[in-house]
Amino acid sequence: MAAALPLETIKLPPGFAIELWARVDNARQMALGGVDANGGILYVGSMRAGKVHAVRFDAAYRAGTVTRIADGLPLPTGLAWKNGALYVAAVNRILRYDDIDRRLNQPPAPVIVTDSLPKDTHHGWKFIAFGPDGKLYVPVGAPCNICAPGDPYAVILRMNADGSGREIFARGVRNSVGFDWSPEDGVLWFTDNGRDWLGDDTPPDELNRAPRPAMHFGFPYCHGGELADPEFGAQRRCSEFELPAQKLGPHVASLGIRFYTGSMFPAEYGKQIFIAEHGSWNRSSKIGYRISLVRVQEGRAVAYETFASGWLQNQSAWGRPADVQTLPDGSLLVSDDYAGAIYRITWRKP
Repeated sequence: MAAALPLETIKLPPGFAIELWARVDNARQMALGGVDANGGILYVGSMRAGKVHAVRFDAAYRAGTVTRIADGLPLPTGLAWKNGALYVAAVNRILRYDDIDRRLNQPPAPVIVTDSLPKDTHHGWKFIAFGPDGKLYVPVGAPCNICAPGDPYAVILRMNADGSGREIFARGVRNSVGFDWSPEDGVLWFTDNGRDWLGDDTPPDELNRAPRPAMHFGFPYCHGGELADPEFGAQRRCSEFELPAQKLGPHVASLGIRFYTGSMFPAEYGKQIFIAEHGSWNRSSKIGYRISLVRVQEGRAVAYETFASGWLQNQSAWGRPADVQTLPDGSLLVSDDYAGAIYRITWRKP
């Protein structure tokens, strides 16, 4: 029996509550599968565990059986579900499991969508999602802390669902492990993890906005829109690159994000951005280990605040948020790869 998790330490705004929803080994990105009147399925990737799981839930959104549907994959963190098929990113490959909702107990052999992505495992894990244009968006991180590796590294790619038509959508992106599209205008917003070894307080992580293709967000030349890199900054000016929509905390390891489109939470949370901050690993004083909220008005970030905290206690972490996902009832799921858990956050009027 797994040890109980100290959820009583989690601080939330008034009216919100958090509960343990499911135990899933090394839970990373989540993707919602089919949902009907009887319930649905949540798919969950992992990193070091090399597994993909499916969590069945009932009509009341209570989690039930957890089924392992894939094993032995390299860093299968990224998942996307479309037209009954589950897409899994495993470093250099995108795999597709067709008609998966009905075949959980006997998963099909995967179809290889592409196997021509870089094989580097440094920042080789992925967060993937289908955009409003129907294309699959796939980041390829820089294979280093700081370097100028050229294409196809430090980019966000997009491709057709069958792997054809691949193109670079954005450049200068060191390591994005989360993105979503605004429900207002369909624009892509994404997190990017800043470089290491420039001190505790620099550079910031970034939340970026990409309303069109071919934008460059600065890596490796410029960080946070204004900090020239000490190794590469002399080659290009910061003024050449896009400014962050919002500077996030330095080294907070911002991962999965979601615009909130549910109806359970108060209206002030509608169309705002929740971000899973995995937490710093090399800062002298740890930060992150929380769910943050970026408030957005008319396509601009106007505030950055803490929504849920408490996974870090006295500089010791018992959990690390990795992704956020809204259920159809409007509750918010949070995956935690360190504690091997998925939490559910709900709201009731105080």
